[in-house]
Amino acid sequence: MSTPTTVQYYFAPNSPWTYLGHLRFWDIARKHRATIEVLPMDLGGKVFPVSGGLPLGKRAPQRQAYRLVELKRFADYLHAPLNLQPKYFPVSPDDAAKLIIAVDLHDGADAAMRITDAVLRAVWVEQRNIADEATLATLLKERELPPQRLEEAHSQAVAERYEANTQRAIAAGVFALLGLATLLG
Repeated sequence: MSTPTTVQYYFAPNSPWTYLGHLRFWDIARKHRATIEVLPMDLGGKVFPVSGGLPLGKRAPQRQAYRLVELKRFADYLHAPLNLQPKYFPVSPDDAAKLIIAVDLHDGADAAMRITDAVLRAVWVEQRNIADEATLATLLKERELPPQRLEEAHSQAVAERYEANTQRAIAAGVFALLGLATLLG
């Protein structure tokens, strides 16, 4: 009997690439009975500076334009709805990331994956503001998760885990395009 596989899933909950690959990744993990370690991290604020990445607004215009071409190409290939330039993007992912961590801590990885899907869809399909607490409360309700997770997302334990996830990502050499293999898989 083989040892179950654990996959460390580092992601930013405001990333279009995470949105495009999230459900495919989750399906692949379930198919192979892999355990997912849900690790939202601070990609733009802390990982980019040490990995050579630039926030979208600081990229050269031709890179910004090509990003839109690639996003449309992948969305079409995956038959995934996607607003290329949603109303609330760029948006701070920190509160959403901490909510995902709070859900993971109290309800487990599957619940964390469900709320992650809701957060990603909120940005890239539904054009909702994931930096707004009322939006996050609504997403919890829609996914039938306890409303107190929003308060717990502001705890010291969650803040420390978010920072630890980010430092683990840096130590692991994570960078912005890590998720593309999931899209192509």
